[in-house]
Amino acid sequence: MSNPTGTFTCKLDAKGRLMLPADFREQLGSQAEEDFILRPGLHGTYLELYTINDWNRRREILMQVNTFDRRKLDIMRKYLDGVKRVKLDASGRLQIPKELLERSELAKDVVIDSMFTNMEIWDKSKYEERVNSIDAEALAQGVEELFSNLTF
Repeated sequence: MSNPTGTFTCKLDAKGRLMLPADFREQLGSQAEEDFILRPGLHGTYLELYTINDWNRRREILMQVNTFDRRKLDIMRKYLDGVKRVKLDASGRLQIPKELLERSELAKDVVIDSMFTNMEIWDKSKYEERVNSIDAEALAQGVEELFSNLTF
C-alpha cells in the first residue's frame, strides 16, 4: 500500500480539475508522476483513487475470479464500470472525467481521505455528513469490534 496519510481539503475548478495539496503529492513521491486509477465509490457517491501499483495488486486478485460463473462476471463488470486511468498534469492537477464527476456529485469543495488500500474523493458536505453520522460511542464500539481479535 502506497497511499498518503491524512485527510486533505481541495478545490475542484470549473473544468473538473482537482489541485492536489503539496503535502499529498510529497507523500506520493515518484508515484505522483505515474498513472492513477479512478472508479466510482463502492458504498456511496464518492470516487476511489488508486495508485497504479495498488490498482495492479487489486487487478491480480480480480483476475482470479472465475469468469465462467455468470453472476461473478456480472458483478465484476459492474465493479469495473466507470474505471478510468488518469494522470496529474504539470501543475499537479488531476482531471476528473465528466462521467465520474456526475456520478460522484462532486462540487467545488472536495475532501481526499486516505484509506489503507486506496484514497477516497468526496464532495466536502457529503464527506462531513458521512463522518459525522457516527458518534463517539458508535466509533468506540466499531473499533472494538474491528480490533478485538488483533494484537498490536
